[in-house]
Amino acid sequence: MSGVDPSRPRIGAGSEVVNSQMGRFVALGQGTRLLNSSMGDYSYTDRYADIANSEIGKFSNIASFARIGPTDHPLDRASLHHFMYRSAEYWEDAADDAAFFAHRASRRVVVGHDTWIGHGAMVMPEVRIGHGAVVAAGAVVTKPVDPYQVVAGVPARPVRARLAPQLAERLIGLGWWDWSHEAVGKALADFRALPVAEFLEKYEG
Repeated sequence: MSGVDPSRPRIGAGSEVVNSQMGRFVALGQGTRLLNSSMGDYSYTDRYADIANSEIGKFSNIASFARIGPTDHPLDRASLHHFMYRSAEYWEDAADDAAFFAHRASRRVVVGHDTWIGHGAMVMPEVRIGHGAVVAAGAVVTKPVDPYQVVAGVPARPVRARLAPQLAERLIGLGWWDWSHEAVGKALADFRALPVAEFLEKYEG
């Protein structure tokens, strides 16, 4: 549509955005929920992703049905049920448990730049995913994932390094995800064609 800023977030049908911030060129697929979270520039979800209490970096690729920062239930009380903290839904004279919701929201997930969260994967509260990492489809991530590491399984375990450690460190140092939109566009052909080592040699320094 003429006159529409292409850098504005694109929000798919049936998506829900609550108390969240989105950067430039962000796209939310159909039915995505974004709650108490932030998404950096260029990050996107496919259909029905569910993200809560999370900080998503730039250029993150989040597949369909991924769940990041799923909310939990209290394991140390006499009941698991949410009548304890959504109490106003059950009794007119009861208030919701604000402290419980505040604690839940504080358990942040941090997903780095240029990451890939596969179809149906789940990243549990308080987990940190390093820059460049890949979470395989169906994985359940309960522990931190190192930068440029590929993890898979339930619970997720390292499978292999996405890149050799020295290349990963150099890419993090380069920090291309912080380049301007124009700079990324000018380098597009090199992103497509150059091996990582050659790309680094061209753009470092």
